[in-house]
Amino acid sequence: MTKPITRLFTEHPQSVEETYLEHMRFAAGFSARLFLASCAAFVHAFLPFLFEKTASSKINIMHHRMHNRQV
Repeated sequence: MTKPITRLFTEHPQSVEETYLEHMRFAAGFSARLFLASCAAFVHAFLPFLFEKTASSKINIMHHRMHNRQV
């Protein structure tokens, strides 16, 4: 019974050649960056003179990083 549960936590990270902890670190960092980009976009919605390109530039950087990972 332990094997199927363990596999839930390790199968995907192994598919991108990472350990569970490496994948957790990458995904958590990605989530934090998305959150900050979202906050900038939210502020920009009300104050359009602030953060004019912040969210889009952060997302472009993250997209590039995701697609050019060392796997």
